[in-house]
Amino acid sequence: MSQFTESSPADQHRVASDQLVAIADRVSDWDAPTPVREWVARDIPEHLTWLGGFLGGLGVSVDIPHHDDPAAQVRSQAQAVQSLLESPAAAQDVDSPMGRMPLAQVIASFYTFDVIAHGWDLARSQGLEVTFDEDWATGAFHGMSAMGPALHASGQFGTPQPVGEDAPIQDRLLALLGRDPHWSPGA
Repeated sequence: MSQFTESSPADQHRVASDQLVAIADRVSDWDAPTPVREWVARDIPEHLTWLGGFLGGLGVSVDIPHHDDPAAQVRSQAQAVQSLLESPAAAQDVDSPMGRMPLAQVIASFYTFDVIAHGWDLARSQGLEVTFDEDWATGAFHGMSAMGPALHASGQFGTPQPVGEDAPIQDRLLALLGRDPHWSPGA
């Protein structure tokens, strides 16, 4: 097991969001296309604001100020979520789509995953490389694969892309999520 997968949900989020903030700070073109065909780079920070409504539906309030500057939005949201994960509320059980569990685990399962996956999208929109923690990618791939057709029936993921079974786990996870792992701007 890697240090990342053995760390707490708060530590996992800190690592993932620090990486996303670093990527956002390097974005030179917020209108650049991304591996998600319907989105440009600026759509990614906007998409990640889904967390506020999701947590509200679980009875949890988090103040995530809106910013017109996408990089500022990424920083602000990272700070707000990190503060929540480091608060006593993170240990409280909530009723989630996966059953009753601590809020921190809900955030790790749904949101931190999104931060990592969409961090890759944002990085690729700028021609940057991102490498996932291999143990995390392996766990995510197997967990999502186990969902079978229901994963894509949700409409949250694109059509799986072809990759060989011997492809690196990061490539297989990205392909499962509907991304071409070799996507690059202008291709």
